[in-house]
Amino acid sequence: MRLLPKHPQRRKRLALISLLITGIGAAVALATVALKENINLFYSPTQILSGEAPKNHVFRLGGLVAEGSVKRNKDNLDVYFEVTDTDKKVAVIYNGILPDLFREGQGIVALGKLRDDGVFIADEVLAKHDENYMPPEAAKAIEDAQAKQTRSTTTPQGSQQP
Repeated sequence: MRLLPKHPQRRKRLALISLLITGIGAAVALATVALKENINLFYSPTQILSGEAPKNHVFRLGGLVAEGSVKRNKDNLDVYFEVTDTDKKVAVIYNGILPDLFREGQGIVALGKLRDDGVFIADEVLAKHDENYMPPEAAKAIEDAQAKQTRSTTTPQGSQQP
């Protein structure tokens, strides 16, 4: 039983097609791996504290800088602060110069990794660029947290309060 065709032209064509399919498959595989490694998913503090965010993997954390939480190290550029979605808070440590617009109550997005102890180590911090802007993911996370708080504080229908 012959697996290869008798004619040399057919063999060349079959080899070329095989090589082309292998090359395309390899390119798709490499692109998929590169995209998977470089994708930065967004998580809110509530999602992080519920265990949805990956530990030791780069992702984005967004929300508001919690009031009274910013503490600067006098000896170096380390800054400690908390990010909240108005429901939960996540501690953040950043080493570097913060954006000019960074302040308490400000909407921010931080890029970094979550340590095993639950502290987010930020490599980059981005603040809103004008008075009306907040990153869409952060705005949605805050809105969801506020809706959750509203649902938990309202009394069920038909119940009477004393």
